[in-house]
Amino acid sequence: MTLKDLIKDRSYKFALVIGNGVNRYNSIDTNNSWDSMLLSLWGKHVSSSSMTIPQGISLTEFYDALDLNSKSEAKDLQKEFCNLMADWQPGLHHQAITDWARKKRTPILTTNFEDTLPATQSLSTKHADSKKFTDFYPWGTYYSENEVHNPSTEFAIWFINGMQKYKRSIRLGLSHYMGSVERARGMFHKGSETRLFSGKNVNEWRGYQTWLHVIFNNDLIFMGLELNTTEVFLRWLLIERAKYFRKFPERSKSAFFVYSGDDVSKGQRLFLESVGFKLVKETTYDDIYQTPWV
Repeated sequence: MTLKDLIKDRSYKFALVIGNGVNRYNSIDTNNSWDSMLLSLWGKHVSSSSMTIPQGISLTEFYDALDLNSKSEAKDLQKEFCNLMADWQPGLHHQAITDWARKKRTPILTTNFEDTLPATQSLSTKHADSKKFTDFYPWGTYYSENEVHNPSTEFAIWFINGMQKYKRSIRLGLSHYMGSVERARGMFHKGSETRLFSGKNVNEWRGYQTWLHVIFNNDLIFMGLELNTTEVFLRWLLIERAKYFRKFPERSKSAFFVYSGDDVSKGQRLFLESVGFKLVKETTYDDIYQTPWV
């Protein structure tokens, strides 16, 4: 099975979950990785001596170490991180992917922060409920040409870990991710009929007008992200998704992890298969970011 064949299968209700690999593909900019940007901030705020991120610490923990070790009283690391992405521009493959998603009415969820994906379309920022909007957790905010009534069946671009235009929303550290877990946990397990795991009022639960609704109601294609142990929040969501489908098997949806290059580790494979993923290995990155969408 290839990605090109997979997206032709009309028995699925797909959503794309896209990571920073889409920005690194065919890029001549070697500074467009989270590692490089965090090291740049480390050099500015902690130590100017050259270093790499050492083994034994995740990227999220490295951000927290950066925050704790910074000597600057006036630092705004989230804003500075956003500034490092200010000049990023979409490529032809960004355009092809969003063109396909728009034509197929397929939602896009991204773990990225910048606007390279929505910049390919004539989209504007919209809020599912402007009265409940918070720039700290803009989970009901999306890019679309029209107002979205059902996030799982309409094209829009949603941001899992925060949006560049709302600097306070940027989730970089482990403490940030734990805040996201607690917020989502309340939607899943607290309250009466408005909680997801009550199984009632599926289209009226507390997260219905957020990207979380897509996670639990669509067949997911993950591409451009390693989904490794750094992705604490997202991996926890996938565990909750698997538990939800175990409780309500008639609502189960599929998930696919598309990758190229080195094979995934045994631990990674065990995790992915345990939460219901099928692995799709492509020969080249062209087979992920270019060939399927044209």
